[in-house]
Amino acid sequence: MKRNNKAFSINEMPHVKEQILQWIQPFGVCSFLDNHQYQLPHHSVDCLAAAGALQVIRGANTAAAIDAFYKEEQDWLFGHFSYEYNTLQNLRTQPKHPAGFSDAFFFRPDHILHLSNQELIIESYSKDPELIFSEISNIAIKEGMQHSIHCAPRTSREAYLQTIQDLLKHIQDGDCYEINFCQEFFAENIELDPAAVYRQLTRLSPNPFACYYKENNAHLLCASPERWLKKEGSQVWSQPIKGTLKRDLNNLNTDNQLREQLSNSLKDKSENVMVVDLVRNDLSRVCKAGSVSVSELFGIYSFPQVHQMISTITGELLPENGMNEIIQASFPMGSMTGAPKKKVMELIRQYEPIERGIFSGAVGYIKPNQDFDFNVVIRSILYNNANKYLSYLVGSGITIYSDPEQEYQECLLKAKAIEKVLGY
Repeated sequence: MKRNNKAFSINEMPHVKEQILQWIQPFGVCSFLDNHQYQLPHHSVDCLAAAGALQVIRGANTAAAIDAFYKEEQDWLFGHFSYEYNTLQNLRTQPKHPAGFSDAFFFRPDHILHLSNQELIIESYSKDPELIFSEISNIAIKEGMQHSIHCAPRTSREAYLQTIQDLLKHIQDGDCYEINFCQEFFAENIELDPAAVYRQLTRLSPNPFACYYKENNAHLLCASPERWLKKEGSQVWSQPIKGTLKRDLNNLNTDNQLREQLSNSLKDKSENVMVVDLVRNDLSRVCKAGSVSVSELFGIYSFPQVHQMISTITGELLPENGMNEIIQASFPMGSMTGAPKKKVMELIRQYEPIERGIFSGAVGYIKPNQDFDFNVVIRSILYNNANKYLSYLVGSGITIYSDPEQEYQECLLKAKAIEKVLGY
């Protein structure tokens, strides 16, 4: 069985991206991945959409089931792993996140749309690509309503500052070196158009690993700048982000000074190199001996709201290792946990009042040849249109150099684009 496919010129379609997003939204399950024209190292796709679930893989053994799928099939899968996917059930003491995403969920899509600057390639099992293109071409973009949604903190500022002090005590006692601590802001009884809010978020903060992703009633509106893991042939790349500083787009000199400040920050370099070492250790468990290396350390990249410090670690996979081994060795990603991973995940469960769910997880795709690319779910709005729960989480890496108030301000900085979109 093969999808029908056809390429279409998009020269006369200035809003084709928004039209594709609107076309996939009525499907119960869909994924829209957009890199917003960033040509960063190891670039994969410009814009990729998938809709309609012909087959679903979910549950505690999803990674192993993906490997089993590829022994029988050569097709695309799109989906996610939530942060808690690798956590044993008897250790999960926090309340589940109300956004309602599965611990893991992958779907084999009916329709796939590949968008580049010049053309739209449409693949479909069940529909004529000509008909899909006609439907997309005739869509009039619906602008969402203006919102004024105030999200309340689940943890008060005072409680947050005290928690950071407690975590610093753990670091001083030698329990860990660094811990990524997150806090949630939430609102209830909210009605909105998720795709329209996603468009507003990515207009304000276009980032290279953005996605609109829907698992039935659960919607992810994601403006992530971070890649978790990419595989191409036997090669894998991970690009953790640790180190964030605001931008000053009104003054180029000041903006360059801020960029230089981040580049020279001992605190951020300390945080970054700890995660690099953790990722190297994770990848060495599934890669050929001696193949894991750091191809870029402390790279500074500028995004619409912030400057970020990004490092790149690469390795050559051992041929016997599939998705199950990769996930067991390296998920959740070190940039969202800290080091040593086992201990800091215990502390995260102890000090964070609710499970993270899809936040701190990964969304992406797997190609028919088993190459894949996954983001890190940060800078995101989570929304469930059944229970009308909306939330976003923000976090920062706590090290011995951390100042609690500065960590709190870094969280607020990361939430700035989301607050603006929500009209608060």
